[in-house]
Amino acid sequence: MGAVHVRMDDEGLTISNPGGLMDGVTLANLLTTEPRPRNRTLADAMKRIGVVERSGRGVDKIYRGMLRFGRPEPDYRRTDATSVILRLATTDADEAFLKRVVEEEGRRGSALPIDSLIALAALRGLKRLTTEELAIHIQREPAQAKRTLEALVEAGLAQAHGTTRGRTYTLAVGVYTAEGGKAAYTRQMGFSNLQHEQLVLSYVRQHGAIRRAEVIELCRLSEGQAKDLLKRMKMNELLLLEGAGRTAAYRIGPKV
Repeated sequence: MGAVHVRMDDEGLTISNPGGLMDGVTLANLLTTEPRPRNRTLADAMKRIGVVERSGRGVDKIYRGMLRFGRPEPDYRRTDATSVILRLATTDADEAFLKRVVEEEGRRGSALPIDSLIALAALRGLKRLTTEELAIHIQREPAQAKRTLEALVEAGLAQAHGTTRGRTYTLAVGVYTAEGGKAAYTRQMGFSNLQHEQLVLSYVRQHGAIRRAEVIELCRLSEGQAKDLLKRMKMNELLLLEGAGRTAAYRIGPKV
């Protein structure tokens, strides 16, 4: 048996446990694989005498303890064949984020699922997510990632953008409750609008014109969002409208 090393520095707490991961456990399934104790008899005995509540649930507790307070998720990336190495960042807790999580847990009368906490953390860090991207974070299928994100939308914690095929998600404005948070949300959405405009203009330059259906597909927007984008670009003379109805198309405007 080797020694467990615990080291604290200015950036975080590092715990190194000898032995590597159990057979069948990888960094890609750490959250979802069935528990595999190194010594099943010892694990069962510890559970029976009440020292532990459930065997194999330590990783979930570590994730929940970090993410619920708005801190970065636990970092196992330095783990190798000989040691499991866990890094926990010691950044300050995000009190506004914690308050919003506590409010939601109080409303539903239960703790937020770990997948939801991971999704919220990913949205805070990456600003915008697809179901495929979240599936990697929660180590589940895209269908489960979609259910998690749609549940957050229903709870008012996330906001969906675009159609089912190209749907993306951001944090809802209500989550940005800290000082300066609303400004951060406005900046985020403003950047998205500018990006959409540039995508549309680039497409028109390459193909000569663009239709609303093509904007929906290109920018991953809903029909209403695409309509508003084109209307705004037309008013700003970035685009010119030709035709009407199904034949309507937009070309480069005089201000470009």
